[in-house]
Amino acid sequence: MAGASTGNGCASIHLIRSTGVITVSSVFTQPGTTKVHFSNREAAAFVAELRQSVAQWFEATGRSDKANAPMVFKTVILLGTLLVSYLLLLSGLVGTGGSLALIALMGIAMAGVGFSVAHDALHGAYSSRPWINTALGASFDLLGANGYMWQITHNVIHHTYTNIHGVDEDISVSPLLRLSPDADLKRFHRFQHWYAPAVYSMSTLFWVFAKDFKYFLKRDLGPFRDRRHSAGAVAWLMTSKVAYFGYALALPLLLIHRPWWQIVGGFALVHLIAGIILGIVFQLAHVVESIEYPLPDDEGGMEYSWAVHEMRTTSNFARGNRVVSWYISGLNSQI
Repeated sequence: MAGASTGNGCASIHLIRSTGVITVSSVFTQPGTTKVHFSNREAAAFVAELRQSVAQWFEATGRSDKANAPMVFKTVILLGTLLVSYLLLLSGLVGTGGSLALIALMGIAMAGVGFSVAHDALHGAYSSRPWINTALGASFDLLGANGYMWQITHNVIHHTYTNIHGVDEDISVSPLLRLSPDADLKRFHRFQHWYAPAVYSMSTLFWVFAKDFKYFLKRDLGPFRDRRHSAGAVAWLMTSKVAYFGYALALPLLLIHRPWWQIVGGFALVHLIAGIILGIVFQLAHVVESIEYPLPDDEGGMEYSWAVHEMRTTSNFARGNRVVSWYISGLNSQI
C-alpha cells in the first residue's frame, strides 16, 4: 500500500489497484516465479472498504488521485535544481566553495527526484496519461539507474514480498549489511551500526556501475525463475548508461578546466550524498525495531493476508515533519 505518493494522497489506491496478486489472486503466478502466496480471503472486505473510503474522500474533496499543481511545481523545482547546478558546474564560473555547494545541492535534488518524480511516474501514479508517466519515469534513467529493472525489483518484488528474506531484494543489498534476522550472521555485523552510513552512501554508485547489470544477468531474481529480458530492454539499458556517463562524466572532463580527479571526485560526491539519503529513508520505513520479517511455510504460504503483511513489515516515521514529508513525497506515510 505504500509507494506511489504524489503529495496528494494517491499512494494507497494506486498500489492496491496495480498489484494484481493482492486483489485478483492469492498466489503470485506470473510465468517463471515461485509460489509465495497470501491468504487474502479474510482481508477482502477490508480492502474493498478501504478502496471505497479512499474513493469517497477524493470525490468529496474534489481532488485528483494523480499529481496536483504543488506536485508539478515540486517536479520543476527538483529537476530545475539538477539542471541549473549541472550547467553552472559545467560553465566553470564558480570557485571551489561554490562548486562544492552545487555538488551537495545536486545530491539532495537527485534523491528528491528519485523519491518524488521518478518513483511516482514508474508506479504509474503521477498522471492518468501513460506517456507522461513514461517520460517522467525516464528521469530515473537520466540519473544513471534503470527504470525498467526498478519496476521489477521495487513495484513487483519489494511491494509484494516486503521483508521476506530471500525474496525481497531490498533487504539483501550487500553482505556487509544484515538487514534481516534470517540473513547470515557474520562477526563484522556487530559493527554495522558504525559503518552502515558509509555503505548506504555507496548505494547509488553501486546502482549505476553494477547493480543494474547484475540484475539483468541474474536468471533468478526474487520470486522470478529463469527471468529473461527483451532485446529492447537490454538496448535501453546500454543506451541510457552510455548517455548518463556521457553527460555526467565525459562532458565535465572535457569542458571543466580542473584536474580530472576533482571532477571524478565531484561526480562521486553527488552520489554519496544521494545514496546516504536514500538508504536512511529506506531503513526508517522497513528496517526498524517495530517491524517484522515473516517467512513462508514449506508450501510457500504466508501467515497473514497481504494487507496485514504490509502493515506488519512497514513503518511510518516523521509524519509531523512537513519538510520531510514534502521532500520524500509522503514516503514517511508508508502504511
